[in-house]
Amino acid sequence: MCGITGFIDLQRDKDGESLASLVSDMNNTLVHRGPDSDGIWVDHEVGVALAHRRLAIIDLSETGHQPMKSFSGRYVISFNGEIYNFLSLKTRLEEKGCKFSGTSDTEVLLAAIETWGLKKALIEINGMFAFALWDQKEREIHLARDRMGKKPLYYGWAGKTFLFGSELKSLRPHPDFVPEINRDALAIYTRHNYVPVPWSIYKNIYKIPPASFLTISLEGKKGSSPEKYWDITHIAERGCREPLDISFEQAVDDLESILGEAVSERMISDVPLGAFLSGGIDSSLITAMMQKNSDRPVKTFCIGFEEAGYNEAIDAKKIAEHLGTDHTEFYVTADEARNVIPDLASIFDEPFADPSQIPTYHVARLARQDVTVALSGDGGDEGFAGYGRYHTAQNVAGKLHKIPYSLRSIAGGFLNHLPINGRAQKLSEILGARDENELYRQLMSYWKSPENLLTSGSEPLVAMNDFTNTPDMDSFINKMMVMDMQAYLPDDILVKVDRASMAVSLEIRAPLLDYKVIEYAWRVPLHMKIDGGGGKRLLRALLERYVPKPLFDRPKQGFGIPHGKWLRGPLEDWAENLLDENRLQTDGFFNAPLVRQKWQEHVSGKQDWSYHLWSILMFQAWHERWVGK
Repeated sequence: MCGITGFIDLQRDKDGESLASLVSDMNNTLVHRGPDSDGIWVDHEVGVALAHRRLAIIDLSETGHQPMKSFSGRYVISFNGEIYNFLSLKTRLEEKGCKFSGTSDTEVLLAAIETWGLKKALIEINGMFAFALWDQKEREIHLARDRMGKKPLYYGWAGKTFLFGSELKSLRPHPDFVPEINRDALAIYTRHNYVPVPWSIYKNIYKIPPASFLTISLEGKKGSSPEKYWDITHIAERGCREPLDISFEQAVDDLESILGEAVSERMISDVPLGAFLSGGIDSSLITAMMQKNSDRPVKTFCIGFEEAGYNEAIDAKKIAEHLGTDHTEFYVTADEARNVIPDLASIFDEPFADPSQIPTYHVARLARQDVTVALSGDGGDEGFAGYGRYHTAQNVAGKLHKIPYSLRSIAGGFLNHLPINGRAQKLSEILGARDENELYRQLMSYWKSPENLLTSGSEPLVAMNDFTNTPDMDSFINKMMVMDMQAYLPDDILVKVDRASMAVSLEIRAPLLDYKVIEYAWRVPLHMKIDGGGGKRLLRALLERYVPKPLFDRPKQGFGIPHGKWLRGPLEDWAENLLDENRLQTDGFFNAPLVRQKWQEHVSGKQDWSYHLWSILMFQAWHERWVGK
């Protein structure tokens, strides 16, 4: 796992030494993503500079060094990620006459691109990645990202300079970069607590969407729009139209085979490897399948909290004992958990307000003490209907039209004036929805009316609110699942995992997000994913082949922290400083009286505005770190 960055300077008035110095400064901001080595490649005649920070996982020798040239010398690549099927691809390419000097997956990727072309190579490879590919013959640069969006890649124009990088911080050293805040992106951030694709918090800087590539040509045009090489919406729609006609037992058998292969491929590593084990269904299943494939105890890791309702360590330990893993648990004190908060703005160098970022960072830090790679259970909820909100929304969606919207709106408004608890708030959101699309959007929103919260800015169209392209699905649950895969999964869950793990130089691999697993999951009928016990029916049945049901059959528990309680206690002074009314008015982003009202209601215990306030606090902390007071 690595970090990449670089630029194309169309002015071409710099010598090679100055280009190298500049791209090295950009590269040095990504040391955490690749502490093992670094490299740069510059062509000053065309103003191209590529840089790479390496976390060595496969082929630890110099033959894996990057940026790497293809065998013919036509292509130069800076590659972040892993190609899991590189060994089988290598065999196929050798049959076509390709020669290899090392054992890295990067060299195989370059050979695939030379042999098949970029788009076909992207379709053939199975992995998590983001890369920049310079084509010296066509004088084009290609930026590409994996199917599910596990690895990040930002890009944009700064005057006559085209910039790209794994993180926004890598763009800042370039003198042409202007860090102007995009207030429209801020609006969508306050609704969802993250900035969704394709936007970034900065004007003129964007994210490459998952399963897409972008081509920038130096021959008379600035570039095209990103092009998809795989489409989760099409996969989901086809799966619903043409579901498999098989028994439930056959589906479990098939899933065991497909997922088992995904786990095996992700266990290939030249460095120590382990797994996150929370004790939940997803991580327990991945760990069980790893242990089946291992001739020694798998190293597993879990953190615990003393606060009631936030501790998964007890359940994880029972699973570890049953599977016989080499288990490490660490109880994080409240003070230790909170101590990372001042660093969050640097770790997530774009505003990001999912509070589970804190425990995710701590479990990654724990694992990095013993391993360089860890497998996780991410993707089980989105692929196998695991979220409770799917079932809640499905149960009520069909009943909305039976009650006139005017009456539902009045009732929802009345509930909003009562002291809020979780159920009352969700009910008010449901009653206020006009249709299924609006219901989903409400369930995925925090600030429901960003236009009232912000002094300026309007929400851009993204997957969460562009209902003109709503997937054609056979059920509301399927519609919510595919929309989550378009936005919530890549822009929240995978951002959280990537930034938290790479901050400590740990690579995370997620077998449940293998595209073959995802494609199979969409071909399985919905009734095989849900039953009276909730979602993940298939995963639960498969896990029961490895772990007794009583060890994992319990209510779903989120990976959270009591941040609402902390904001009324040890974090109150920190929050008060960031939410100071004069400061809010001077910065000019937020409606200061409204924010202060929410803050005072929360501190007094009148209402629970913890998630709403966390989004503002994370922006304020980010603004202080990267823009200044």
